[in-house]
Amino acid sequence: MSKFKIAGALLAAVLTLPAEAKELKSVGISLASLGNPFFVAISKGAAAEAQKINPNVKVTTLGYDYDLNKQFNQIDNFIAAGVDLILLNPGDPHAVAPAIKRAQAAGIVVVAVDTAADGADITIMTDNVKAGEEACQFIVDKLGGKGDVIIENGPQVSSVIDRVAGCKKAFSAAPGIKVLTADQDAKGSRDGGLAVMQGYLTRYPKLDAVFTINDPQAIGSDLAAKQLGRTNIVITSVDGAPDIEKALKSNTLIEASASQDPYAMAKLGVQLGNDLLNGKKPSASTTLIPPQLVTRKNVSDYAGWDSHR
Repeated sequence: MSKFKIAGALLAAVLTLPAEAKELKSVGISLASLGNPFFVAISKGAAAEAQKINPNVKVTTLGYDYDLNKQFNQIDNFIAAGVDLILLNPGDPHAVAPAIKRAQAAGIVVVAVDTAADGADITIMTDNVKAGEEACQFIVDKLGGKGDVIIENGPQVSSVIDRVAGCKKAFSAAPGIKVLTADQDAKGSRDGGLAVMQGYLTRYPKLDAVFTINDPQAIGSDLAAKQLGRTNIVITSVDGAPDIEKALKSNTLIEASASQDPYAMAKLGVQLGNDLLNGKKPSASTTLIPPQLVTRKNVSDYAGWDSHR
């Protein structure tokens, strides 16, 4: 064999060798609030998966306390620190796009969890349309397909918009269900749910059920009903949070919640992010995790956010 053929064969062999794996050395996580058990579970799931990939990985988790400028600063600090992967829950799915572009320009993979973010490489979230549909189908079934109901809305992020769309789908399929109102924002909080529900109960002497876009609003709405002495109202929501587990086991009007799995969501986000870092693209840029409807009947079997993994 000539020296040229040998050189060509060696070059071909080198070109077919797999690229050296890029080690996941550093992960930056930016979440809405580290005082919220949902985001705590995301933090734990992400850290667990990152440490599984590399036991020596550095994981920095920060809460931006619903302050968008604070989240921008956190992302810029992650870029300056040279992290390999950023996992974030966007404060605003559109406004965060320029910060995501800056990270990607620095060679950083960006993964959005719970809520979609414009420009993110990967998005992992609950199938929120299905969650809203399941929670509201429970109401339809409980009322026998007939009654006056309310959709208690929330901040207009993708997850909330999808939950409301799923709920409306379930209600619209039942001609006997009358939606009294569906556009009031209860801010995704317990206090917001309390205030908005007080207004509903004052305005509507007949109210059979309320779908709230998350568990804190459900808990606030239940408290408002108690304060005003209203009973025989079915309340459902989305989250499956620890507080809702307690509510489903006690004397409340809350009867069901379509649960999310923030721990699994974050683990998958880090796993797919690391794959992308090493040149392996996911089959789809968005992965939807199916919800589980938690009710008074099955809550005892529900693992929950705090379960040991």
